[in-house]
Amino acid sequence: MSDIAQEAWRKYLIQLQAHPLRTKAITAGVLAGCSDLIAQKISGVRRLQLRRLLLIMLYGFAYSGPFGHFLHKLMDAIFRGKKGSKTVAKKVLLEQLTSSPWNNFFFMMYYGLVVEGRPSGLVRSKVRKDYPTVQLTAWKFWPIVGWINYQYMPQQFRVLFHSFVVSCWAIFLNLKARSIAIKAA
Repeated sequence: MSDIAQEAWRKYLIQLQAHPLRTKAITAGVLAGCSDLIAQKISGVRRLQLRRLLLIMLYGFAYSGPFGHFLHKLMDAIFRGKKGSKTVAKKVLLEQLTSSPWNNFFFMMYYGLVVEGRPSGLVRSKVRKDYPTVQLTAWKFWPIVGWINYQYMPQQFRVLFHSFVVSCWAIFLNLKARSIAIKAA
C-alpha cells in the first residue's frame, strides 16, 4: 500500500475510534454518492443530476450510516457474549426479518418522494408493485453479506463493510427505481 493510502487509512481509523457515529455517517454518505454516480453513468444520464446525487448522499449520511451504527450496537447488545455459527445465523435471520424489509421499503419511498419528487400515490403504487421483487432479491443476496459481516468482520468495521456493500446494492435499487420511472414516463 502506498504511503498516502496508509496515512489516509490510519487517519480514518483514528476518526472511527474517536467519532464512530460521525465517521460512519460520512462514510455512508460518500459511498452512497459514489454509487449514485455509477448508477447515473450506467443508466445513461448524459448530464450529472447534482440534486439527485446530493439527496442520495443525504440518505447515506443522515439515515444509512447512523442506522447501521445503531443496528450493530443493538445486535451486540441482544447477543452479548454469544459467539459461534448459531449466533451468527440468529443475527443474520433477525436482520433479514427486520431491518432488510424496512430499509428497502424506506429507500424506495425516499427515492420516489424525495429524490424524484413524484406524487405519493404514484410512489405507493410503484412500491406496492416492485417491493416484493426487490425484497425477494435482497433475501437472496443479503444473508450472505450478513454472514460474512457477523462472522469475519471486527465490530468496528461492520458498518464500513456493510456501507460498501450497500453502495453496490444501492446501484441495483437506483437502477430498478430509475427503470420503473422511465417506463411510467
